[in-house]
Amino acid sequence: MSSGKPHWLKSLPTPRVVSLATLGPIGRVRRGPGTAGALAGLVYFAAFFSFLPAAHAWWLTIVLSIPALWFAVAICGEAEIRLGQRDPGGVVLDEFVVMPLCFIGWQTLPAAWTGEARWALFLAGFGLFRVFDIAKPLGISRLQDLPGGRGVVADDVAAALASCATLHAAGHLAELAGWC
Repeated sequence: MSSGKPHWLKSLPTPRVVSLATLGPIGRVRRGPGTAGALAGLVYFAAFFSFLPAAHAWWLTIVLSIPALWFAVAICGEAEIRLGQRDPGGVVLDEFVVMPLCFIGWQTLPAAWTGEARWALFLAGFGLFRVFDIAKPLGISRLQDLPGGRGVVADDVAAALASCATLHAAGHLAELAGWC
């Protein structure tokens, strides 16, 4: 493996690599492909992660996300090469796989946020992620300078973790203020 790439990438035809990186038609929407990819990621989180047992959900989310992140780094990096573009807008696999990280420990937030109104919490996490992903504050923009797929995915990981931290900070402030 002299190129540093997984061997299985070499056997994938370019249309398959691009389709995986764009999540098929999701990354090909004309307006807001990143938002569409993140919305698909929210559905992914809701379907596969939101039902994890509360006592173990935070670490299970991280452990279960690691293979998806590794896969995204490989596919997004290869898509960059085959498309001849740096972090193409239509490549949305990165937004998709990081969405569960926005909600690490969401069950520990105030009960008002995690009960009947959990949809509002999920939409807030989605919205925060898009703000951090687009604005790239707090040095997040520098992570895009990492080579290949690492740069494509790292800024999204940071945006997801910043979203998670913001949700938790807002939850604790709401509790302290007596709003929950």
